[in-house]
Amino acid sequence: MRRFLVIAVAGAGLAGCSSFSMDAFKSAPPTVQVQLESVPQGADAKTSSGPGCTTPCSVAVPAADAGFSVTFTKNKFQPVTIPVQVVNIPGDFSTPASTNIDPNPVVAELRPAGPPPKAVRKPMRPKKPKAAAAAPAAAAPAAAGSPFPTPTPAPPPTR
Repeated sequence: MRRFLVIAVAGAGLAGCSSFSMDAFKSAPPTVQVQLESVPQGADAKTSSGPGCTTPCSVAVPAADAGFSVTFTKNKFQPVTIPVQVVNIPGDFSTPASTNIDPNPVVAELRPAGPPPKAVRKPMRPKKPKAAAAAPAAAAPAAAGSPFPTPTPAPPPTR
């Protein structure tokens, strides 16, 4: 009976460890450094996997095969999102595993927000005065309702 009691107590003590899992032995996914830049500088860059910074900067991102995206934002500029591909190359006995990031560095060109600037108009040339405007106004009462100018008499023929 004494042996049974010792085994039962020891079993009850181990039962409390049932939350133990093998996850503790798994390693965290490796991270890679990604350089983030923008034109103009000073944009807020945030990755879809979480980390972010103000450009120009560098962030550590988990090297997952799925890839991620980076969104750049700045006041008075339109936001830009750029997809980033992550390629894990498995190693073998002679070469170590490696991870390639495309593109690296990630560069975004931000465009100004709002309406595009208005085109600058060229100044108009001044109009040349018309020759008919120089005619005397004395002949105007006869042809006041006509859009045509008053005919001038022909000079007498010369002999």
